[in-house]
Amino acid sequence: MKFHEKRVIVTGGVGGVGQALVKLFARAGEIVLFTDRSEEDCAEFSRTLVHKGLETSYIAGDLRKKINCETIITTAVEQLGGIDILLNNAGIIPHGTILETTDDMWFSALDVNLNAAFFLCRAAIPHMQAIGGGAIVNTSSTWGIYPGPGHAAYCTSKAALAALTKSLGRDYAPDNIRVNAVCPNEIDTPLLRNDFVRRGIDPDNAIEKLGKTVPLGHVAKPREIANVIAFLASDESRYICGETVEVTGAKPVYG
Repeated sequence: MKFHEKRVIVTGGVGGVGQALVKLFARAGEIVLFTDRSEEDCAEFSRTLVHKGLETSYIAGDLRKKINCETIITTAVEQLGGIDILLNNAGIIPHGTILETTDDMWFSALDVNLNAAFFLCRAAIPHMQAIGGGAIVNTSSTWGIYPGPGHAAYCTSKAALAALTKSLGRDYAPDNIRVNAVCPNEIDTPLLRNDFVRRGIDPDNAIEKLGKTVPLGHVAKPREIANVIAFLASDESRYICGETVEVTGAKPVYG
Protein backbone atom coordinates (compact mmCIF):
# COMPACT_ATOMS: atom_id res chain seq x y z
CA MET A 1 0.00 0.00 0.00
CA LYS A 2 1.35 3.38 -1.03
CA PHE A 3 0.32 6.66 0.55
CA HIS A 4 2.73 9.20 -0.99
CA GLU A 5 3.73 11.15 2.12
CA LYS A 6 0.27 11.42 3.61
CA ARG A 7 -0.22 13.27 6.88
CA VAL A 8 -1.67 10.83 9.39
CA ILE A 9 -3.22 11.17 12.85
CA VAL A 10 -3.48 8.06 15.05
CA THR A 11 -5.44 8.22 18.30
CA GLY A 12 -4.81 5.60 20.97
CA GLY A 13 -1.32 5.49 19.52
CA VAL A 14 0.33 3.82 22.50
CA GLY A 15 -2.09 0.86 22.61
CA GLY A 16 -1.59 -2.44 20.83
CA VAL A 17 -3.25 -1.61 17.51
CA GLY A 18 -2.21 2.03 17.82
CA GLN A 19 1.49 1.17 18.03
CA ALA A 20 1.14 -1.16 15.07
CA LEU A 21 -0.49 1.65 13.07
CA VAL A 22 2.13 4.24 13.99
CA LYS A 23 4.97 1.89 13.04
CA LEU A 24 3.27 0.80 9.81
CA PHE A 25 2.71 4.34 8.55
CA ALA A 26 6.05 5.67 9.78
CA ARG A 27 7.91 2.83 8.04
CA ALA A 28 6.02 3.65 4.87
CA GLY A 29 7.48 7.15 5.04
CA GLU A 30 4.28 8.93 6.02
CA ILE A 31 4.11 11.95 8.31
CA VAL A 32 2.61 10.64 11.55
CA LEU A 33 1.26 12.37 14.63
CA PHE A 34 -0.03 10.05 17.34
CA THR A 35 -1.89 10.79 20.50
CA ASP A 36 -2.68 9.05 23.77
CA ARG A 37 -3.72 10.04 27.25
CA SER A 38 -0.38 9.79 29.09
CA GLU A 39 2.46 12.18 28.31
CA GLU A 40 4.91 9.70 29.84
CA ASP A 41 3.67 6.80 27.72
CA CYS A 42 3.74 8.88 24.55
CA ALA A 43 7.29 10.05 25.25
CA GLU A 44 8.48 6.50 25.98
CA PHE A 45 6.94 5.13 22.78
CA SER A 46 8.41 8.04 20.82
CA ARG A 47 11.87 7.14 22.13
CA THR A 48 11.50 3.54 21.00
CA LEU A 49 10.52 4.76 17.56
CA VAL A 50 13.58 7.01 17.37
CA HIS A 51 15.79 4.01 18.22
CA LYS A 52 14.22 2.23 15.24
CA GLY A 53 14.94 5.19 13.00
CA LEU A 54 11.30 6.22 12.74
CA GLU A 55 10.30 9.87 12.88
CA THR A 56 6.94 10.82 14.37
CA SER A 57 5.44 13.49 16.59
CA TYR A 58 2.89 13.19 19.37
CA ILE A 59 0.48 15.12 21.54
CA ALA A 60 -0.87 13.78 24.83
CA GLY A 61 -4.39 14.49 25.97
CA ASP A 62 -7.57 13.04 27.43
CA LEU A 63 -10.01 12.43 24.57
CA ARG A 64 -12.93 12.67 26.98
CA LYS A 65 -12.47 16.43 26.78
CA LYS A 66 -13.71 18.18 23.65
CA ILE A 67 -10.97 20.83 23.80
CA ASN A 68 -8.27 18.16 23.64
CA CYS A 69 -9.83 16.59 20.55
CA GLU A 70 -9.94 19.94 18.80
CA THR A 71 -6.39 20.74 19.89
CA ILE A 72 -5.15 17.53 18.30
CA ILE A 73 -6.50 18.63 14.94
CA THR A 74 -5.21 22.19 15.32
CA THR A 75 -1.77 20.91 16.28
CA ALA A 76 -1.69 18.49 13.36
CA VAL A 77 -2.54 21.24 10.90
CA GLU A 78 0.12 23.52 12.39
CA GLN A 79 2.84 20.85 12.59
CA LEU A 80 2.06 18.74 9.52
CA GLY A 81 0.56 21.39 7.28
CA GLY A 82 -2.76 19.56 6.96
CA ILE A 83 -4.50 16.23 7.46
CA ASP A 84 -4.93 13.47 4.90
CA ILE A 85 -5.79 10.49 7.13
CA LEU A 86 -7.49 10.37 10.53
CA LEU A 87 -7.49 7.05 12.38
CA ASN A 88 -9.86 7.14 15.35
CA ASN A 89 -8.41 4.12 17.09
CA ALA A 90 -8.66 5.01 20.79
CA GLY A 91 -11.13 3.00 22.83
CA ILE A 92 -11.99 1.51 26.20
CA ILE A 93 -13.90 -1.66 27.13
CA PRO A 94 -16.01 -1.32 30.28
CA HIS A 95 -17.61 -4.61 31.36
CA GLY A 96 -21.04 -5.05 32.87
CA THR A 97 -24.75 -5.37 32.39
CA ILE A 98 -26.81 -2.21 32.77
CA LEU A 99 -27.21 -2.90 36.51
CA GLU A 100 -23.44 -3.28 36.85
CA THR A 101 -22.66 -0.15 34.81
CA THR A 102 -21.95 2.97 36.82
CA ASP A 103 -22.56 6.48 35.51
CA ASP A 104 -18.81 6.94 35.09
CA MET A 105 -18.47 3.71 33.10
CA TRP A 106 -21.34 4.75 30.83
CA PHE A 107 -20.19 8.29 30.14
CA SER A 108 -16.53 7.29 29.79
CA ALA A 109 -17.45 4.70 27.15
CA LEU A 110 -19.47 7.25 25.21
CA ASP A 111 -16.84 9.97 25.60
CA VAL A 112 -13.86 7.89 24.46
CA ASN A 113 -15.46 5.48 21.99
CA LEU A 114 -17.97 7.82 20.36
CA ASN A 115 -17.79 11.50 21.29
CA ALA A 116 -14.05 11.78 20.69
CA ALA A 117 -14.46 10.45 17.16
CA PHE A 118 -17.31 12.92 16.61
CA PHE A 119 -15.26 15.91 17.76
CA LEU A 120 -12.14 14.82 15.87
CA CYS A 121 -14.06 14.20 12.64
CA ARG A 122 -15.95 17.48 12.92
CA ALA A 123 -12.68 19.37 13.36
CA ALA A 124 -10.75 17.46 10.67
CA ILE A 125 -13.28 17.32 7.83
CA PRO A 126 -13.07 21.04 6.88
CA HIS A 127 -9.30 20.66 6.46
CA MET A 128 -9.83 17.60 4.26
CA GLN A 129 -12.41 19.48 2.21
CA ALA A 130 -9.89 22.27 1.70
CA ILE A 131 -7.35 19.89 0.11
CA GLY A 132 -9.86 17.97 -1.96
CA GLY A 133 -10.31 14.81 0.07
CA GLY A 134 -9.09 12.47 2.76
CA ALA A 135 -9.72 9.21 4.58
CA ILE A 136 -11.09 8.52 8.04
CA VAL A 137 -11.09 5.06 9.60
CA ASN A 138 -12.87 4.50 12.90
CA THR A 139 -12.25 1.47 15.08
CA SER A 140 -15.65 0.07 15.97
CA SER A 141 -16.25 -3.57 16.94
CA THR A 142 -18.23 -6.64 15.97
CA TRP A 143 -19.74 -6.22 19.43
CA GLY A 144 -21.21 -2.97 18.16
CA ILE A 145 -22.83 -4.72 15.20
CA TYR A 146 -23.82 -7.91 17.05
CA PRO A 147 -24.01 -6.87 20.73
CA GLY A 148 -22.81 -9.55 23.13
CA PRO A 149 -23.72 -10.03 26.79
CA GLY A 150 -22.33 -8.14 29.75
CA HIS A 151 -21.01 -5.09 27.86
CA ALA A 152 -23.91 -2.63 27.77
CA ALA A 153 -21.86 0.57 27.60
CA TYR A 154 -19.21 -0.82 25.25
CA CYS A 155 -21.66 -2.31 22.76
CA THR A 156 -23.79 0.82 22.71
CA SER A 157 -20.85 3.15 22.12
CA LYS A 158 -19.39 0.99 19.37
CA ALA A 159 -22.78 0.55 17.68
CA ALA A 160 -23.21 4.32 17.67
CA LEU A 161 -19.72 4.72 16.20
CA ALA A 162 -20.62 2.31 13.40
CA ALA A 163 -23.77 4.35 12.68
CA LEU A 164 -21.79 7.60 12.75
CA THR A 165 -19.34 6.10 10.28
CA LYS A 166 -22.07 5.23 7.80
CA SER A 167 -23.65 8.66 8.19
CA LEU A 168 -20.39 10.53 7.59
CA GLY A 169 -19.47 8.23 4.73
CA ARG A 170 -22.63 9.15 2.88
CA ASP A 171 -22.48 12.86 3.75
CA TYR A 172 -18.88 13.46 2.67
CA ALA A 173 -18.31 11.05 -0.20
CA PRO A 174 -19.08 13.92 -2.62
CA ASP A 175 -16.09 15.75 -1.09
CA ASN A 176 -13.86 12.73 -1.78
CA ILE A 177 -13.62 12.07 1.95
CA ARG A 178 -13.99 8.35 2.57
CA VAL A 179 -15.17 7.35 6.05
CA ASN A 180 -15.11 3.67 7.01
CA ALA A 181 -14.87 1.57 10.15
CA VAL A 182 -13.03 -1.62 10.99
CA CYS A 183 -14.92 -3.98 13.30
CA PRO A 184 -12.61 -6.52 14.96
CA ASN A 185 -13.45 -9.24 17.44
CA GLU A 186 -10.89 -9.96 20.19
CA ILE A 187 -7.34 -8.68 19.63
CA ASP A 188 -4.23 -9.84 21.49
CA THR A 189 -3.36 -6.47 22.99
CA PRO A 190 -2.15 -5.30 26.43
CA LEU A 191 -5.72 -4.05 26.99
CA LEU A 192 -7.12 -7.57 26.62
CA ARG A 193 -4.30 -9.19 28.59
CA ASN A 194 -4.58 -6.69 31.43
CA ASP A 195 -8.28 -7.38 31.63
CA PHE A 196 -7.57 -11.08 32.14
CA VAL A 197 -5.04 -10.21 34.86
CA ARG A 198 -7.60 -7.94 36.53
CA ARG A 199 -9.99 -10.88 36.71
CA GLY A 200 -7.31 -13.18 38.14
CA ILE A 201 -6.88 -15.15 34.91
CA ASP A 202 -3.52 -16.11 33.41
CA PRO A 203 -3.37 -14.08 30.17
CA ASP A 204 -1.24 -16.54 28.18
CA ASN A 205 -3.58 -19.44 28.92
CA ALA A 206 -6.62 -17.27 28.28
CA ILE A 207 -5.33 -16.08 24.90
CA GLU A 208 -4.49 -19.64 23.89
CA LYS A 209 -7.93 -20.88 24.93
CA LEU A 210 -9.63 -17.96 23.21
CA GLY A 211 -7.69 -18.68 20.04
CA LYS A 212 -9.22 -22.15 19.86
CA THR A 213 -12.65 -20.52 19.43
CA VAL A 214 -11.46 -18.73 16.26
CA PRO A 215 -11.83 -20.72 13.02
CA LEU A 216 -8.56 -19.27 11.70
CA GLY A 217 -6.89 -20.65 14.83
CA HIS A 218 -5.66 -17.62 16.76
CA VAL A 219 -6.75 -14.35 18.33
CA ALA A 220 -6.01 -11.42 16.03
CA LYS A 221 -2.60 -9.80 16.34
CA PRO A 222 -2.53 -5.97 16.38
CA ARG A 223 -0.71 -5.85 13.04
CA GLU A 224 -3.46 -7.93 11.41
CA ILE A 225 -6.03 -5.29 12.35
CA ALA A 226 -3.66 -2.42 11.52
CA ASN A 227 -3.18 -3.83 8.02
CA VAL A 228 -6.93 -3.66 7.37
CA ILE A 229 -7.13 -0.11 8.72
CA ALA A 230 -4.21 0.90 6.50
CA PHE A 231 -5.94 -0.67 3.49
CA LEU A 232 -9.12 1.29 4.20
CA ALA A 233 -7.06 4.48 4.43
CA SER A 234 -5.17 3.80 1.21
CA ASP A 235 -5.98 4.55 -2.42
CA GLU A 236 -6.35 0.82 -3.02
CA SER A 237 -9.73 1.04 -1.26
CA ARG A 238 -10.79 4.22 -3.05
CA TYR A 239 -14.27 2.82 -3.85
CA ILE A 240 -15.02 1.73 -0.28
CA CYS A 241 -16.93 4.35 1.66
CA GLY A 242 -19.43 4.33 4.51
CA GLU A 243 -18.74 0.68 5.33
CA THR A 244 -18.15 -1.33 8.50
CA VAL A 245 -15.60 -4.02 7.71
CA GLU A 246 -15.64 -7.05 10.02
CA VAL A 247 -12.25 -8.59 10.80
CA THR A 248 -12.92 -11.67 12.92
CA GLY A 249 -11.01 -14.71 11.71
CA ALA A 250 -14.52 -16.06 10.94
CA LYS A 251 -15.43 -16.10 14.63
CA PRO A 252 -18.96 -14.99 15.57
CA VAL A 253 -19.50 -12.84 18.65
CA TYR A 254 -21.17 -15.77 20.39
CA GLY A 255 -18.47 -18.27 19.39
